[in-house]
Amino acid sequence: MTAELDTTAVPILTRAGHEHTDTAQSGGAVRVSGVSPQHTAATRIWYGKVTNEPGYRSLPHHHGEAETGGYVLTGVARIYFGENYQNYLDMQAGDFVFVPPFMPHVEANMSTTEELVWLTCRTPDNIVVNLPEVDDSTLEGYSRA
Repeated sequence: MTAELDTTAVPILTRAGHEHTDTAQSGGAVRVSGVSPQHTAATRIWYGKVTNEPGYRSLPHHHGEAETGGYVLTGVARIYFGENYQNYLDMQAGDFVFVPPFMPHVEANMSTTEELVWLTCRTPDNIVVNLPEVDDSTLEGYSRA
């Protein structure tokens, strides 16, 4: 069995500055989408940009059933995970990361002077389940200074 080619379909362009902004958020991580079911014909993908201002971090959260791929476009990032968020991975511009479904984590901008910008892709959609807040002091090396 082969899929039928839809000859009526056309690409949908989302221009810079016209991203979909009514997206799920988690504290200091601000998400906008360029490709999503909310404003394109996409049905099984969410692709967007996540920014963290200098010294800001997300709330603890997970992405439900969604598999998440991230790419650090600019900045220095840290993802805290595991019991009491004691484990972490450090990333910089050019690094990719995969976050499994239902994995609680915190995304932090480790710079107090430069913005952190991620490109993020999720299937099937931008699921964000915020979890109880943790004190900054529990996140090794993190400071809003």
